[in-house]
Amino acid sequence: MGESTGLDSFAPLLGQPQAIELLSRAITQERIAPAYLFAGAAGVGRSLAASCFVEPLLARQPLEPIPEGLRQRIRQRNHPDLLWIEPTYLHQGKLISAAEAAELGVKRRSLPEVRLEQIREIARFLSRPPLEAPRSVIVLEQADSMAEAAANGLLKTLEEPGQATLILIAPSPESLLPTLVSRCQRIPFYRLDTETMAQILTQVGQGEILNHPEILALAQGSPGEAIVHWQQLQTVSPELLSAASSVPGTLKDALDLARQIARSLDAEAQLWLVDYLQQHCWRKGQPQYLSLLENARKQLLQYVQPQLVWEVALMKMLKL
Repeated sequence: MGESTGLDSFAPLLGQPQAIELLSRAITQERIAPAYLFAGAAGVGRSLAASCFVEPLLARQPLEPIPEGLRQRIRQRNHPDLLWIEPTYLHQGKLISAAEAAELGVKRRSLPEVRLEQIREIARFLSRPPLEAPRSVIVLEQADSMAEAAANGLLKTLEEPGQATLILIAPSPESLLPTLVSRCQRIPFYRLDTETMAQILTQVGQGEILNHPEILALAQGSPGEAIVHWQQLQTVSPELLSAASSVPGTLKDALDLARQIARSLDAEAQLWLVDYLQQHCWRKGQPQYLSLLENARKQLLQYVQPQLVWEVALMKMLKL
């Protein structure tokens, strides 16, 4: 594989011309901000854009060809001047990522978050000068998952980042503290059109998703979300999905289905099922069930006993 320049590093990023223009201009004009906010829906290229942007930031000559070795180290996130933070779970006194939790079979009752200890890790990382690159770079995924203490800790770092650039990734400026947003240059990311969605899904070997309009509807212009929804669909048995997609015929059917959903699916899968059923009802012209499903989602997020949540929702459907 040949070498590419810093600007060529954005070639894999499709459907985000404004973000590419803003970041490329920062490189060519050598006006790199201390902090950026990559704001937009999940799965539309924010993390990929961060990886593309990091390449010229860590190169000694950003506009010169970038060595393939450097690109590989950045992709593998093992460059000494790059710190990539992801939300974590606290498990047996250790912080583990969502991927690690899945590998370990850890049951997840809540969503992962960026924790205060990880923000302190950023401060320690920035306490020493860059080892190889002109600057240090920190990428903070799902910055909106920070609790207030972590967000306040990050604010202190943003006030004096030193010889570093921070990239925060979040769904919107409103999802973060205004004091954090005010210290970042915003880079907007948008949902993709149908053609670009098809191109990306085909490129990554997920073209089969294009044959499932309900998954594309759930994704709403996000290839990453389409893949997540598709993977989640594979974890639900066709029989259960078929039963849940129809209004129960009797009270016994409703109670049996509620018990089956609660016993077969974990919390995350049940929340996904609510999304799927809402989309199904909308496509089938059954809007009367949407509010019941939305209420079920709120109760599941509040850790109400799942079987009870589904019993109430399905019984109410019988009465409509």
